[in-house]
Formats: sequence, structure tokens, C-alpha cells
Amino acid sequence: MQLTIDHTAATPPYEQVRAQIAEQARSGTLPVGLKLPTVRALAEELGLAANTVARAYRELEADGVVETHGRRGTTVAAAGDSAHRFAAAAAAEYAERALRLGVSRDEALAAVRTAVQVAYGS
Repeated sequence: MQLTIDHTAATPPYEQVRAQIAEQARSGTLPVGLKLPTVRALAEELGLAANTVARAYRELEADGVVETHGRRGTTVAAAGDSAHRFAAAAAAEYAERALRLGVSRDEALAAVRTAVQVAYGS
């Protein structure tokens, strides 16, 4: 697993770790079932605090990218299916909430377009 941290970047280190692991898992560079380094080992390797790496691992687990198995460690999950499942669930939750708030369909879609443009950078 190849990770680099840019300490001068505006992006926090935990997010850099999370994004790089997520991308490598999605692309197949990190195969499903691969055991990731322990939080302490990766933190030491990257020159980061253990809590920084722990936060990245927690967010990756919440996103379904990795699975934590207690003392057996953290492994890369079959992220493709779970990523789509999580995205669909989030979209359904948003649509239901927008409807409850009385937002029109066009306004709800416009809000999603704006949020996606901001998140994806275009």
C-alpha cells in the first residue's frame, strides 16, 4: 500500500489517508480481503499521530470500504456493492427529508446538483 501525506496541503492528513485507501480499494490496487497495517504501524510509517490514522480507518469502515475484525485487524471490504448501496440509501434519505421539508422536486434536484458539483469539483 502506497500512501503519501502532503503536510502543506489544505486537506487534513486523516482525509488524505482515507481518500487514498478508498481510491486504491475501488481501483483494485488493494484487493478485497487484504489486511491493512495496524493503526500504530501506519501512523509510524507516515509520521502521523495514531488518532489521525484511527479516524481515517473509522471513516473508511463507515463508508463500507474496510471491515474491522477486532484483534484480527482491518481488511479491505468488497466496496463496490456496499458503496452503491450506501449512496442509494443516502439519496433515498435525502429525498424523503426534502419532501418532508416541503421542498419542490426541482429545488431538491438543484440542491443535489450543487452539492455534487462542490464535492466533485466541477
